[in-house]
Formats: sequence, structure tokens, C-alpha cells
Amino acid sequence: MKIHKASLFALYAVLELASDPERQLSATEIADKYGISTHHLAKILRTLVRSRMVQAVRGAGGGYRFTGIVNRTTLLDVIELFETLESDLDAPGPRTQAGEAIIEELQSITREIDDLTRAVLDTITLETALNSARQRAGTASQE
Repeated sequence: MKIHKASLFALYAVLELASDPERQLSATEIADKYGISTHHLAKILRTLVRSRMVQAVRGAGGGYRFTGIVNRTTLLDVIELFETLESDLDAPGPRTQAGEAIIEELQSITREIDDLTRAVLDTITLETALNSARQRAGTASQE
């Protein structure tokens, strides 16, 4: 599965902000940490603000703060702000009835994969992802 860059950058930002909801970070701080464009991230953060998952704090020392519910917000919640998870089976028109049946079967399979992908992403909360990242970081530092 490949998700769009906007969804990936939104996950970076949301997970970074959700790791410490009391902390405010600027778009530049987040962008620099993940090596992405500040301009592109600012657009993504505006969408996150409109969704009320993130709050923009104005003024000197302003930035962004996570305002969602870390143990209820899922990866799917974030991704669906930027894209729909649907495979597009770009098949030419069939020349026979047997060809039509095969195309329909492949479309059915891709829909099932989409449904499974959505189901998995809908079970992984930000809290779960952050806990796994912390464990991974702890394991890496022990090696």
C-alpha cells in the first residue's frame, strides 16, 4: 500500500504533536525533524486545524498543539483527511465475457484488500503507534 505524501506528513506531524500534547511546536521544527518542506507541512497543518485534531497557537512562541484524543484517534482518522483508501484497477475494456469475469474478480479482490487495510488502520490509535515507536527507540538505544 502506498499513501500520499500529504497523509504521511500529516502522520508525522500528528504523532509528533501527540507525543506530548502540552508542547507546542512550529511547522518549521516538525519539518526540520522529518526533512520535509515547511511550506507543504503548513498546508497540511491547516487541514489538521480545520479538523480540530490540532490547534494553532498564535503570537510569539506560537505553533501547533495536539488537541485530539490520543487513545481514540486512529491512523485512519488522520489519513482520511487527505485521501480515500481505494485501489484503482486500471483495466482496459474486456473483449470477451470471460475477460469481464476476470476483471470483476480482480476488482473484488482489490476492494477486499482496501477493506482490510482500512480495518487495520482503524484499529491502530496514535497512542498505540507512539508506544511502539518508544519501544523501538528504547531497543535501538540498548543495542
